[in-house]
Amino acid sequence: MSSRERILGRVRRALADVPGDEPSYEEAVGREYLREHGDRSIEETVELLAENLADYRAIVHRCSADDLAATIAGMLAARGTRTVLAPPGLDPGWLAATDAERLPDLAGSTPDELDRVDSVVTACAVAVAETGTIVLDGSPDQGRRRITLVPDHHICVVRVPEQVVSSVPQAMERLDPARPLTWISGPSATSDIELDRVEGVHGPRTLEVILVD
Repeated sequence: MSSRERILGRVRRALADVPGDEPSYEEAVGREYLREHGDRSIEETVELLAENLADYRAIVHRCSADDLAATIAGMLAARGTRTVLAPPGLDPGWLAATDAERLPDLAGSTPDELDRVDSVVTACAVAVAETGTIVLDGSPDQGRRRITLVPDHHICVVRVPEQVVSSVPQAMERLDPARPLTWISGPSATSDIELDRVEGVHGPRTLEVILVD
């Protein structure tokens, strides 16, 4: 007997005494929980997002759509970025003001090649104010998951207010569960038993978020 057959056999035995008319999981589990905590205006929701992003040690910038290219160029210059990776669907105007070499998102790129990339710039699918989380779903303006996990510096652009929601339940309504979702709450970090914080272990050491009005 294979491991698969053993597991399925245990499942069948566990369900043997379940009545045939037992309600489904979706019907049996209540969904009456709060969809958001508090009654906030759009401006207050965006401010909460900025506050929680900063609390997670992300660097938050605010600018208008007209100033976005200059803002990104200034951020890349301040970091000394020579190469910037951009997903294929990223608006080319976002990088129009930078002198950094633009690299494509290639399927054949090795981890070592991605590790040598100075910065990566992406859009996002949605941002959650209550948790300070940005979500990527692999859309053309966000690229493959690995381009935001291997390079050490990630700039993520959030369109305000259309991409900002208050809570996780509201975010889930906008997301396709069949897509490769990456949930990011601040730069990569972990702590050992002595609470020594180490950043950049399983993602970028520096996360910068631009809230574009």
